[in-house]
Amino acid sequence: MNSSACPAAASSADPVVAIRGASARIAMVSGEASGDLLGSHLIRALRSLIPEATFYGIGGPKMAAAGFDARFDAERLAVHGYADALRNFRGIHAIRRALAKELLAQPPDVFVGIDAPDFNLSLERRLKRRGVPTVHYVSPSIWAWRGGRIRKIGQSVGRMLTLFPFEAPIYEKQGIAVSYVGHPLADALPLSPDRASYRKRLGLAAEGRVIALLPGSRGGEIRHLGEIFVATANRLWQRFPGVRFLVPVVSAQTRTEVEAIRARVAMPGLPLTVMYGHSHEAMAAADAVLLASGTAALEAALLGRPMVIAYRMAPSSYQIMKRMAYMPYFGLPNVLAGRFVVPEFIQHEATPENLAQALGNIVDDPVVARRLEIVFRRMHLDLRQDSARRAAEVVLSYVGGVETSTCAVER
Repeated sequence: MNSSACPAAASSADPVVAIRGASARIAMVSGEASGDLLGSHLIRALRSLIPEATFYGIGGPKMAAAGFDARFDAERLAVHGYADALRNFRGIHAIRRALAKELLAQPPDVFVGIDAPDFNLSLERRLKRRGVPTVHYVSPSIWAWRGGRIRKIGQSVGRMLTLFPFEAPIYEKQGIAVSYVGHPLADALPLSPDRASYRKRLGLAAEGRVIALLPGSRGGEIRHLGEIFVATANRLWQRFPGVRFLVPVVSAQTRTEVEAIRARVAMPGLPLTVMYGHSHEAMAAADAVLLASGTAALEAALLGRPMVIAYRMAPSSYQIMKRMAYMPYFGLPNVLAGRFVVPEFIQHEATPENLAQALGNIVDDPVVARRLEIVFRRMHLDLRQDSARRAAEVVLSYVGGVETSTCAVER
């Protein structure tokens, strides 16, 4: 069975023992904020198993804080749809060529591609052909669109690590080694967040409506959704005069973009606070969340918060994606539930009028909010697998001369 996680499997209840004196060179590539977070968790879990390991490649600030040596900043790989990818193709290709040259000249013990499949799969294929073990962390959305990529994945990836349980059987059916490891966010976020304590932490009143707005972590997403989200806030403020809005951003650049949009679009006096970081706190403190489809939707679900999902991209990118889509929904909460549990407004439907109406209905109906909390808690429990440790054990099983005391258990 290809899904065996490592050569000598053991019970996941066995203690993890750090291997002192051993060393490993582990190359990684992460392409955006969500991958940077996953990478930082993985690095810390690996370092607990093999403290002398070194980590290098392409990553963001969270990976750097965990001890990662970034040859290039992950932000340079962040693109939004096909049109954005084409505009930045030459620069991204040059980065991949330079990194491939380094990795082929001095091969790492193992390479871990964290998401970013359009960048990583080609690089992984070259490394795999030269005998470098390749692990891909986060399955591309072959269950949603572009399922034909699974052949390329098989040529590139020595083992796939999936975040969601329904993904593993897809790879097993194609004879591709796979391990379901769960989602790190499900481990990191509390099962029962206390909204009042989060509001106190952010200096917010215990009473009164709060709505978090997350237009995305990339410049392209903010360009497509930023004005729409602020215009939505204008409408909600007119309907609920006491409401407050929180807009967490991930970088100085995205903060500048959001502030510029507020100056152009916001009504005078709109109670909108732009925050650097603190996205989890903002969502946990909120009565409802308006966000771009992506990892943020999963975060909101794990925090038990009602949400409305919106997404826009370049029209050409949307037409291509729409023709290739297999599912009627985009957002991860709906994908995991297998049905529409939260509203989605995609492309031309993502208007301030539609978004404000949907959000207003949610904050006015506590019964709906309670039902969603039950659905989201079930998701949270399913995904809580001590995933960073599981992933680290699988990665380390590919490092020559190193054996861990435990292995990821297939589920």
